Amino acid sequence: MDAPSITVGSLIREARRRHRLDQAELARRVGTAQPAISRIERDVVSPTVETLNRLLEALGETLSLDTLSLDAPAPGAGNQTIAELRADFRDLTSEERLAQAAQLSQVATELAADAKT
Repeated sequence: MDAPSITVGSLIREARRRHRLDQAELARRVGTAQPAISRIERDVVSPTVETLNRLLEALGETLSLDTLSLDAPAPGAGNQTIAELRADFRDLTSEERLAQAAQLSQVATELAADAKT
């Protein structure tokens, strides 16, 4: 089974919706056209990491990337390794994965808001 993944388009779309913006407003904030935002959200084009970060910053968020060994404990996950967590994730149904992703997104948003205060 393939490893779970998130697309750049869904990442931007969900972040934009969390901030209650439409594509035209996000485009205005980054100095581009609404169709460009639409193409990114539909994964027709894949933005560079720099462009992805610019989009997120326009939403008041930032991109954070890190690499970890699959044998290392996952940050904040107790004693389970990343490989064990991935195996658990693979056993979830599509609906359970979506629910978990939505919950994680909400927690990340709350943590980011707390970090600003």
